[in-house]
Amino acid sequence: MSMPSYPDISRVLYTAQEIEDRVKELAHAISQDFSGQDVVLIGVLRGSFVFLADLCRQISIPVAIDFVACSSYGASSVSGGNLSITKDVSGVVQGRSLILVEDIVDTGLTLRELKLFMESKQPHSVHIISLLDKPSRRKMEVTVDYIGFTIPDEFVVGYGLDYDERFRHLPYIGVLKPEVYNK
Repeated sequence: MSMPSYPDISRVLYTAQEIEDRVKELAHAISQDFSGQDVVLIGVLRGSFVFLADLCRQISIPVAIDFVACSSYGASSVSGGNLSITKDVSGVVQGRSLILVEDIVDTGLTLRELKLFMESKQPHSVHIISLLDKPSRRKMEVTVDYIGFTIPDEFVVGYGLDYDERFRHLPYIGVLKPEVYNK
């Protein structure tokens, strides 16, 4: 299967097949680690929706699914760490095993605050899975329990990740050309 070519993408970092294989591995680990527990996968909107959809279909234990949306950017393009919850979970999470599903962990500021927010709801536990981890940009230590891929400090899009609400639909993860986001 050939992948569509987009002039704004400099190269493919992970193919659709590489992502699919890694998602299966992560789902298998979660299925084993959380067997017998009351699990809620909580997608961090919007970037995680593709990853969450594929992940939940590969998990072999019963899981509930919910979503949370938050913002820490305000009018800036750089995270300031001030978390604003714009959509809270809909269901009861008290006493349940929560797994926050993220597309990418960058500075760690938003995710650390989100984890503290979820812990305040008195769950059994809060774990984090992220498709991508970019540790070179970390400003706040945050434990990511399951990592799909560790990536270099490059601007990536596809498989749910966007730039200006574009490129989420790509079946692979690609590196965006700097001239696109440096306009």
